[in-house]
Amino acid sequence: MQKYLGTLGRVLLAQVFLLQVIILIVGFFNTPDGYQQYQAGLGSLGLPGIFAPLIILVQLVGGLALFLGFKTKFFALLMAIYAVIISYLLHLPVLQYLAIAGGLITLYVNSNTAFSLDNRNK
Repeated sequence: MQKYLGTLGRVLLAQVFLLQVIILIVGFFNTPDGYQQYQAGLGSLGLPGIFAPLIILVQLVGGLALFLGFKTKFFALLMAIYAVIISYLLHLPVLQYLAIAGGLITLYVNSNTAFSLDNRNK
């Protein structure tokens, strides 16, 4: 039962990042200059425009890897570091992102979950 709860935790943590990407992409398609507005918003926070595709790429790849359980230990640690850094850079609610990072660190320590690509040969 515990390994199934680990899978649920892994999937729920992945959805944080995947839903952010989906919301961004839907916003890009619903607004003719949505991507430019996103880049301008990052620019107003002092980040160059190159960060826009990097943020999307990291969230998409990291979220999918966590969702599928691919290299879970590596991506859990990577996304925990990313969550803390991005919360400070974008002035997001720090406590919420620290809580997400805490969940990801727990996943890093207990990365053996059911229904993951890491365990497909076991």
